[in-house]
Amino acid sequence: MYFYRIEELLVPCEAEDIVSCGGPYVAVMKPKDFMDHHEKFQMGIDMDLDLSHVHDTKAVVNYDSLTGTLNIPDHVSFHKEKFKLAFALDEKGIVFIDEDDYTYHVLENIRATRKWKLPSLERFLYDFLEETIKDDNAMLESVDKNLDSIEASIMKGEIEEYPMQLNDIRSELLDMNRHYEHLIDLAKELEENENGFFQEANLRYFRLLAERVQRLQDHVTTLREYIVQLRDLVSEQLSIRQNKIMTLLTVITSIFMPLTLIAGWFGMNFINMPSTNSKIGYPITIGVSALIIVIELVWFHKKKWL
Repeated sequence: MYFYRIEELLVPCEAEDIVSCGGPYVAVMKPKDFMDHHEKFQMGIDMDLDLSHVHDTKAVVNYDSLTGTLNIPDHVSFHKEKFKLAFALDEKGIVFIDEDDYTYHVLENIRATRKWKLPSLERFLYDFLEETIKDDNAMLESVDKNLDSIEASIMKGEIEEYPMQLNDIRSELLDMNRHYEHLIDLAKELEENENGFFQEANLRYFRLLAERVQRLQDHVTTLREYIVQLRDLVSEQLSIRQNKIMTLLTVITSIFMPLTLIAGWFGMNFINMPSTNSKIGYPITIGVSALIIVIELVWFHKKKWL
C-alpha cells in the first residue's frame, strides 16, 4: 500500500496521516488490502474488485463517492495486455485499486516531475490522466511515419499486394479510438461534478483534458482515413500494373498478327502463288515482315504504348 498527501508535491505518508492531515490524498492498494481497510476512507462504496472484469475506462456516480475503472493501453504496443485498475474518490481524496505497480510508477513520475503552486485533487487527477497519455502523441507520429513508408513502397512498386500490416495498424487505431472515446467521457463525467466534490474554478482541468484527448482522437481518425487511402492506392497500383501487362500483351499480339497472316498466306502452297519460285521471294518476305515490325514499333512508341 502507498499513501500520498497532495501538497506542492506528492508527499509520501502513512495511512494514519491521510485521515488526520485534512488535505486531499492519494492511496494505492491491492484489491485485498482495499477490502480490509476501505472503512478508513468513509466512502460507503460497494464495487467489483475483480480487475480481470475491467474492459473499458468509465466512471459511476454514487451517493457519496465516484467510482470507476481505467483500462489503459500500453504506450509501446496496443497488442500488449492493458493496465487495469479501479478507483474510488470523494472530495477528500482518491483511492486506486491496482494489482500491479503501474499506478505506483505513474505517481512516482508525477512526484518527480510535478510541483503545484495551487495543489488540489482536481489538478492531481488531470496530471494523473495526462501521464497515462503523455507518450501517445509520439506513438501516433510513429504510426504516421510507418504509413508514409508503406505509401512510398507502394508508389515504388515494391509492394505488389495489399499489405496485411495495414490490417494490424487499423485494428490498433480502432482500439485507440475506443479508448479515447471512453477517456473523453470520463473527463466530461468529472467535469459534470454531480456530487460537488470539486471546486468550480478547477473544473477547467477536466475540460482541458477532454480537449487534449479529443486532439489525439482526431489524429487517430486522420490515420484511419490515411489507411483507407492506402488501400485504394494499392488497388490503383494493381490496376495500373494489370493495364500495363494487358497493353504489352496487346502490343505483342498486334506485332505478330500481320506476320501470322503472311505466314498463313505463304503456307497454303498454291501452284500459281506469286514469288513461290522466285529466288528473292524469301528475302523479300523477310524484309516486308521486318518493315512491318519496325512501323508498328514506331507507331506504338508514338502512342506511348511502349
